[in-house]
Amino acid sequence: MSNWFEYTSVFFGVVYIILATRRSAWCWPAGIISSCLGVVLFIQVKIYAEALLFGYYVVVGFYGWWNWLKGRSPSGSISVGTLSSLSHLNLLVLGYAGTAGLYFVLKVHTDAAMPLLDSFTTIFSFIATWLTARKVLENWIYWMVINAFSIYLYTSRGLEVFTALSVLYTVLSVYGYIQWSRQLNSEPQCMQNP
Repeated sequence: MSNWFEYTSVFFGVVYIILATRRSAWCWPAGIISSCLGVVLFIQVKIYAEALLFGYYVVVGFYGWWNWLKGRSPSGSISVGTLSSLSHLNLLVLGYAGTAGLYFVLKVHTDAAMPLLDSFTTIFSFIATWLTARKVLENWIYWMVINAFSIYLYTSRGLEVFTALSVLYTVLSVYGYIQWSRQLNSEPQCMQNP
């Protein structure tokens, strides 16, 4: 049963990221399906923070879908923005504080397999997902780091397909950053607030 969930979740996850790199609002329904299946899978393998994260992906997926559909340019493309260095510093502080808090909860109250790494990838994925939904270019940088750490997390829990997906996501995050940068450079720049 878990193999079916893993393969199907991965398939829709790949569809999600390919469409996201192309700035297609249809990435969000694929992400929602992938995430629903991921919740079930991660509960089965006792990576609870990832299960929580994938539940968050479902909720933000609906917001992202709505935001991307309403925020299209007259040509129909998704407009991209950036954040200030101060905004990123605030997000990093928030991310590390959230990681520490979630680590404590997982370490003390659960049988989580890798509570620190699970907490780090989860909290920063909350942030990166929000940045993606808000169409912020730097979301891809966050994803590059998160996906690289996720490779180790998934490998350690025997989730080979999710490991392969994280490798692919790392590569596609670089591609997404390049694609979104090109789009940003072709339009007037705008700053956004997360």
